[in-house]
Amino acid sequence: MRIDVLTIFPELFISPLKTSIVKRAIEKNLLEVVLTDFRDYAVDKHRRVDDYPFGGGSGMVLKPEPIFRAWESIAGDLERNKKPRTILLCPQGRVFNQKLALELAQEKRLILICGHYEGVDERIRNYLVTDEISLGDYIITGGELGALVLIDAVTRLLPGVLGAEQSLLEESFSQGLLEYPQYTRPREFRGMEVPEILLSGNHKKIEEWRQEQAIKRTKERRPDLISSSKKGNGQDLA
Repeated sequence: MRIDVLTIFPELFISPLKTSIVKRAIEKNLLEVVLTDFRDYAVDKHRRVDDYPFGGGSGMVLKPEPIFRAWESIAGDLERNKKPRTILLCPQGRVFNQKLALELAQEKRLILICGHYEGVDERIRNYLVTDEISLGDYIITGGELGALVLIDAVTRLLPGVLGAEQSLLEESFSQGLLEYPQYTRPREFRGMEVPEILLSGNHKKIEEWRQEQAIKRTKERRPDLISSSKKGNGQDLA
């Protein structure tokens, strides 16, 4: 997969892209992340990328020219009339979740536009963007952090990135439930012991216990997920 990021703060990506799973994915040639500073595509000598909003109001708005020119410079190598999936990270977008991460992981190419200030000129949204994605119902300084979260979540789902593919199926949200409790050595720590069922060697019983615990934990902490699972697959999670 190739992910292009249009941003005016490319330095924010340097360290995260050189760390942990994303770093390994890049080293294994399973992922390519290309950073483009769209300030380099500004049309004036001051490299200005924002301006006051028409109609008045507070704050500044990202101008269309630099982003259009940057987008065209990296999308030009694609087949004619084949518009790449272009994502605007902004508060107005669809809330990011595991289902959406799985969907995006099927793509070969993504372009991420990092919003900033009071937002972007509406023509960017209308003519370049195919998807708008938000991390949640809160405001952060810019779309860069959202882009990093998206890159990390999608990268983990690419074939060959994780050593244990089965772990993807057991993680929180992958099956519509939170993950069951996990334990490791030592067997007893400060009076707290590992549940006996996990030491029994009975894999069928262990699997049943884990499913029960996942349902219980989800009911307690995220009951909304239980409702969604019932609607989606008809499972009896009562």
